[in-house]
Amino acid sequence: MSEFKTIARHAGTVLVGQLAVMSFGVADTVIAGRYSPQALAVLSLASSIYISIYVALNGLLQALLPVWSELHGAGKTRELGRSFRQALYITALATLSGMAGLWFPDPWLSWTQVPLELWPDVRSYLRILAIALVPSLLFRMYSTLNQSLGLPRLVTWLQAGALLVKIPLSLVFTFGLGPWPGLGVVGCAWATLVVNSLMMLTGLWLLRTQDIYQPYGLWQRIEVPQWPLLKRYLQLGIPAGLTVMVEVTSFTMMALFVARLGAVASAGHQIAASLASVLYMVPLALGIAGSARTGYWLGAQQAGKARRATYLGLGLTVGAALLCAGALLAGRHAIAHAFTTDPVVAQTATVWLGWVALYHLADAVQATSVFLLRCYHITVAPLVIYTALLWGAGLMGGYLWAYQDSALGLSWTPRPSVDTFWITSTMALATVSVLFGGLVWRVARAPHRPM
Repeated sequence: MSEFKTIARHAGTVLVGQLAVMSFGVADTVIAGRYSPQALAVLSLASSIYISIYVALNGLLQALLPVWSELHGAGKTRELGRSFRQALYITALATLSGMAGLWFPDPWLSWTQVPLELWPDVRSYLRILAIALVPSLLFRMYSTLNQSLGLPRLVTWLQAGALLVKIPLSLVFTFGLGPWPGLGVVGCAWATLVVNSLMMLTGLWLLRTQDIYQPYGLWQRIEVPQWPLLKRYLQLGIPAGLTVMVEVTSFTMMALFVARLGAVASAGHQIAASLASVLYMVPLALGIAGSARTGYWLGAQQAGKARRATYLGLGLTVGAALLCAGALLAGRHAIAHAFTTDPVVAQTATVWLGWVALYHLADAVQATSVFLLRCYHITVAPLVIYTALLWGAGLMGGYLWAYQDSALGLSWTPRPSVDTFWITSTMALATVSVLFGGLVWRVARAPHRPM
């Protein structure tokens, strides 16, 4: 099979699974929007905080993908199994820290001046998700292992099957059934906990029973922490996790800053943010597939084939981004009305979706590039670039433009609108894409040093 077909097939399989997972959030958005505008605002705020924490921890674990891909390419099966067991220590630490952040969200809510009447529901929602974080991160370990081996199918089947459970559970837990009145928007969080637990348990069963995992000796007794190995993984994983956190929080924190504009603005922004998150799954899948192949060829000492896999991943990303952005522009009016029955919310969301299309074009290249850069052990430079441009120019620039009248000796008329944040973030992402594209081009042509 050609490299193009291998990456495309891997990415397509990953994409189906990722879209199924993203559909969890999209379905919850639709359910909350039909429950009440306040429920949708609560979901928007709680999801923003949860995602901000989860993606940083997810990025920490996902950074092991190129490490395991290299070991797979080098034929070091037993060493890969040992690496997987050692990574469980990192997973445990990540889970504890994430649960603490979700259980005590008040600093986030206070800092971003979220209306006090929303705090109780947001707090209740996040405490349920704190428990759900345990099975979620364990399943992420299983997912990352499969992706590094070029075997994403089992993960995709599990994620797609889980969607069939998640939607009816969210409906029943939110609206109730028969004489039971339901739990309101918090019911969506309970459904997430149940589904994450089912996926984790199924993944553990597959690891135990499927022959494809036997060569790696995954179920041997776990070794004591091997600190030099864990240190190397953390040197790769911590910058990668922080990078993803900066990237995603520059997006999710918009919801918290928009909250002060009212429930309608928050609801409309949540619809736009949900679509942006769905579109992001395409370059994410291509980044996973491209980095898995790049890491494999680097482990096999085939630098030319690794370079070809890198460039193919970027090329496929650009083509897919153009198609996705065009489809969203054409269908944004119908999409907005599918999410809500409130005509005012639908009208505002239609406007924001136009910006989402442009945002995605800027977002796609950098999203794939950051995965490819990890294969070449480039993690600190992306973190610095993200922090300066996405937090600085994008998020903080939008905040200043929306709510302040001066900064750095300049003055302007404040523009308190949702699209203010989309404009500044799109410009920042476009700059990041140019810088990351140049970095990928340079490091792919340089000699590679194995982990």
